[in-house]
Amino acid sequence: MAVRRLNIHDNRSFEGRKVDKKFVLKRLFGYLKPYVPVLIAVFLANVAGTVSNLVGPWLCGLAIDEIKPDGSTNFAQIGIFAAILVALYVVSALLEYLSAVGMAYVSRGIVKKMRSDVFGKLSTLPVGFFDERQAGDIISVLSYDIDTVGESLANDVIIVLKSAVMIVGSLVMMLTIAPLLVLVFVVTVPLSAVITRFIVKRVQPLFRRRSAKLGELNGYVEEITSGQRTTRAYNCQEKVIADFEVKNSEAIDAYARAEYYGTLSGPFVNLVNNLSLTLVSVFGALLYMGAVGGLTPGQISSFVLYSRKFSGPINEIANIMGEFQSAIAAAERVFRLLEEKPEPADPENARALVNVRGEVEIEHLKFGYKKDKTVIRDFSLSVKSGEVVAIVGHTGAGKTTIINLLMRFYDPDGGTIKIDGQDVRELTRSSVRRAFTMVLQDTWLFAGTVYENIAYGNKDVTRSDVERVCKAARIHSFITKLPQGYDTVLNDNAVNISKGQKQLLTIARAMLLDSPMLILDEATSNVDTRTEQIIRQAMGELMKGRTCFVIAHRLSTVKNADKILVMRGGDVVEQGTHDSLMAKNGYYAELYYSQFETVK
Repeated sequence: MAVRRLNIHDNRSFEGRKVDKKFVLKRLFGYLKPYVPVLIAVFLANVAGTVSNLVGPWLCGLAIDEIKPDGSTNFAQIGIFAAILVALYVVSALLEYLSAVGMAYVSRGIVKKMRSDVFGKLSTLPVGFFDERQAGDIISVLSYDIDTVGESLANDVIIVLKSAVMIVGSLVMMLTIAPLLVLVFVVTVPLSAVITRFIVKRVQPLFRRRSAKLGELNGYVEEITSGQRTTRAYNCQEKVIADFEVKNSEAIDAYARAEYYGTLSGPFVNLVNNLSLTLVSVFGALLYMGAVGGLTPGQISSFVLYSRKFSGPINEIANIMGEFQSAIAAAERVFRLLEEKPEPADPENARALVNVRGEVEIEHLKFGYKKDKTVIRDFSLSVKSGEVVAIVGHTGAGKTTIINLLMRFYDPDGGTIKIDGQDVRELTRSSVRRAFTMVLQDTWLFAGTVYENIAYGNKDVTRSDVERVCKAARIHSFITKLPQGYDTVLNDNAVNISKGQKQLLTIARAMLLDSPMLILDEATSNVDTRTEQIIRQAMGELMKGRTCFVIAHRLSTVKNADKILVMRGGDVVEQGTHDSLMAKNGYYAELYYSQFETVK
């Protein structure tokens, strides 16, 4: 059943939307909490380092004042001041290094925890979550967004901590030297704050949109990369490139707009800071010449240096505000994913499905992937233990939906599904799923040996067990001809073997599981007719004693089924054996004749 894919957030809502800062900061604090001792140490190191740095301008002023109006100079005292200055700056640099190392440690730990939480969360989410989202967009959250948060914690937080201490310390020192000159900042600081707030308020939605567009681009690249053969087979390279250019342009445009507006605050605030320095120099000279407040040249020099240390951090904070907005937008995407509702928990009194016989009873089933669109309207079915039930029909008729409901990937909107007389909603999901073995149309093999792929999910399996099922699946001889036999490593997605061979391996994997019920979703769709005949014989033996549900488009593969369900538009329009359905000369017969091009 095709479902429209969405991103982690609907991009149509990104423009103009504000980032929920309270939500982000609350969740982020939860990750920072275990590192509070380290953060306190980092803060104290920053304070100590900044204080050491702040003593510098004061000592410079004292050194300047050692040059007397009469021309005499105490070089020895100046030398002492210089030595103290060097020592303080070395201590300050060491403390800054230690604080940076501390924040890197915090950042690394938080990034690791976030990735673990997101990956763990993905394993708890319902199948519907992945049906509705691009894989690349989810990967973008797991990699790009978390990396953005980590980089901000490692670098930007240090800058803000250092800048905040520097601003406060510089202000205190300026107040002790010349309180009148501090009045200059009464005008310039609010002006900087207004400019920064004005720009940041408009930049927030842009960074949020940037994250979304990058997620879209990653999703598209992931899909096209995995579908290269199809793209080339249909000669769609030019269209794919054109579509990529559109998405790439949108991502670049979103990135450029966010960066452009995000960096505007820095130059404007720098302009205001330079204005404040000019005013300090002018009014300081006037105060000195007018002998108001008894300022010395050294004090004026110290005040000017402190004014730079005061305004410089303000400019630094303004420059990284764009990065902060990017980090907050990225963090929101991460935390929104973590807020997604997991697959509903089993009821407290849920029972485990044990000693399964394989009897299935479906009564008046109703289901839709969306509330306003019903896929299965009124479906009923009774299956005895060991029966083979085939489900046929055109694409979109609802065949795979029935399997999704049997496996409890989704729960029905109405009606009941019972296994051995027990409502599946009163049973644990894990026990229901263990009762089934599935072989899907889309093969899935991971990078590993042939043996590891076949034994996947079965801890107690032995080499002889694996060889036994491979012989039954008629693939043992092929495996033994591989360079390392069962120890041959398959490439990523097993590209070093054919599609038919992949399907045979997944069938062998399914044979290894001793589940009482079997689901075959187009399990022979990727093999040739001769191989299909061989597999059907092997599967016939393995299906004995199991309740089997077979979804098939090739009607020749289900002729011997105990019961054939013919679906159309979500309803079972015909039901019976192959011979009885052909005798009716109805919809099933029409499907059958159309496949074999037989003229009735």
